[in-house]
Amino acid sequence: MNRITNTFRQPVGIAVLGGLVLMLILPVFIRPYPYWLHVLITAYFYAILASSWALLAGYGGQFSFAHMAFMAIGAYVGGLVTLHLNLPVIVSVVIGTLAAGLAGLIIGALTLRFKAAYLALFTIAFSEILRTIIRAEAQITRGDRGLKLDPLFPDSISRIPDYYVFALLLIISLAFMYWLVQSRTGLFIRAIREDEEAAAARGVDVVRYKVLVFVITSMIAGIAGAIFANYVTIITPNIIVIPQMGLVIAMAIIGGVESLIAAAIGAILIQISLELLREFGAWRMVIFGALLIVTLRFASAGLLATIFKRVFNLGPKAELRKGTVEGAAED
Repeated sequence: MNRITNTFRQPVGIAVLGGLVLMLILPVFIRPYPYWLHVLITAYFYAILASSWALLAGYGGQFSFAHMAFMAIGAYVGGLVTLHLNLPVIVSVVIGTLAAGLAGLIIGALTLRFKAAYLALFTIAFSEILRTIIRAEAQITRGDRGLKLDPLFPDSISRIPDYYVFALLLIISLAFMYWLVQSRTGLFIRAIREDEEAAAARGVDVVRYKVLVFVITSMIAGIAGAIFANYVTIITPNIIVIPQMGLVIAMAIIGGVESLIAAAIGAILIQISLELLREFGAWRMVIFGALLIVTLRFASAGLLATIFKRVFNLGPKAELRKGTVEGAAED
């Protein structure tokens, strides 16, 4: 308890606590503007995807293009279960999440023994195959017409309950991922990112932990997709297109791929900015692309992550002591 109290007395703890309070009270101010409430909900959805992809790429060193595909698996499996078996939404969300995790396990077991380039190519192919199957099997998935689902809160006339669901999901997912990277498992994952051969030489089961983080991030994407599908009440194969995956990756990179919080906040700010710039038409994507180029050129660690590191000294440790990894592996 003293450790938690001391943490929230630190600048980073105060900032996190302030962010949580802001998330809780925001609906009070934007309730008269349901459109912007929807924008925030969508921003939280992308924040979950961007932060979980940052865990996979920034901490695990695995560059995957299938994150949106796992999100779609969670959405479609959950939606089809609800549609054909008439199960409660919460049950369909659990089944969709497990289906995304199973898909992640199969893909991870097939590809994570090889170099990173194979994972990238395989996940691109997997995403395109999945999108083609969804479009082709229209008698099951409704194809391009879209699969219609029941809303999360059928009796609600406000989006506020949906807002708090996504806010809670974002908080829980960030807390879980932060706990994971601070655990012994997180130490192994970061050690593998730094040097697979050195980690393996000190007793770390490289494939096991690479598959583990791949499955975990797949399930996080799956649960986000399953819940978001019931929020928007219709899903189409267009959610798996490569530009959508590129958007999630860009959000994580601009925020900071080696910082979970920075990736999440980056996704929220970018989603809101894209809506504010909508009146500029196609030029808003030009501005977005220019921001990405500037980030890659002058702040490769991410714009927000660089700021957080200087202000709060927040970010992953770059150095991993060999003795620490070796000792943990032997336990």
